[in-house]
Amino acid sequence: MNEKFDPSVAEWELFVKALDYNIVEKCLKLAQILEYPDLNLNGYIEKIDTIGKSLKLDLNQSKNPTYLISMLNEHLFSHHGFKGDEEDYYNPKNNFLNEVIDRKAGIPITLSIIYSQIAKYIGLDLKISGFPSHVVVSYKQEMILDPYHGGKLLNVDDLQAILDSNYAGQVQFSPEFLNEIDETKILIRILRNLRSSYTHSYAYEKAMRCTDMALALDPNGPEDIRDKGILEIRLLHNEKGLKYLNRYLKINPNAEDVDFILELIKSIRKKD
Repeated sequence: MNEKFDPSVAEWELFVKALDYNIVEKCLKLAQILEYPDLNLNGYIEKIDTIGKSLKLDLNQSKNPTYLISMLNEHLFSHHGFKGDEEDYYNPKNNFLNEVIDRKAGIPITLSIIYSQIAKYIGLDLKISGFPSHVVVSYKQEMILDPYHGGKLLNVDDLQAILDSNYAGQVQFSPEFLNEIDETKILIRILRNLRSSYTHSYAYEKAMRCTDMALALDPNGPEDIRDKGILEIRLLHNEKGLKYLNRYLKINPNAEDVDFILELIKSIRKKD
C-alpha cells in the first residue's frame, strides 16, 4: 500500500525505538508530536526529578515497602496534590503527561506512569498492570495499588467492582488482568484513547496520526488496522480504507465486529 509519508510519525518511530529513553520521555514526545510542538521535554523531566528527589529526602532509613508506599502516597497526592480527574475524565489533556504534571490531574494510565516513576527514587519497583478499562500498579504479588484513587490498596472485590462499573457486570475478574504491560502497550493504549477523542470531535487527520503512531509500534495490531481503515473511509479514501478493512478480517477472522465490518465494506462497494 502506498502511504503518504508523515515526518512526525517517522520522528516518533525513531524516538521510541531508541534504547536510551524511558516511558516518561516517550510520553512527553508523544505530546510534543500531537499537540505541543514547543514542549520542553527536559523541563518536565526535571519536574519529575524534583518530586522524586524531594520524596527521597523525606524518608527515614526504613526499607519496609508498606512504609515506602505510604510515604509515596502522602508525597504525591497530599503534598503535591495529584488526583484522578473525575470531573472531566474524558478530556484528551488527561492523556498528555505534560498536562497531567501541570494540572496535577489525570486518568489511571497517566497517573500510574508518574506514580511508578516517582517510586523508583525510593527503590520501589512498581509494575504497571493493563487492567481492563482502569490501569493499576502492583508491588510484586503482594499489593495492587490504584494511583487514580490516591494509591488505594485494592483487593479482588475492588477490582471486580471496577469491572462491573465499566462492563455492566459482563466481565469477571481474572488474575491475568494484572499482568504487567510493557512500554509499547502503554503507549498504544494512550494513542488509542486520543484517537477516540479526536474521532469523536471529527478531527480525523489527528486521529489518523494517532493510528499511524500506534502502527509504528505494532504494525500488525488488529484494532489499529481496523480503525485506520475506518478513518480512511471517513476521509473519503475508500480504496485504501477497504484494503485495511480486508486486512483486518484476514488477520482477525473471528472478531466480534466481523458483521459490522462486512456491512461497512458492502456499503462502500455499493457507493463505488
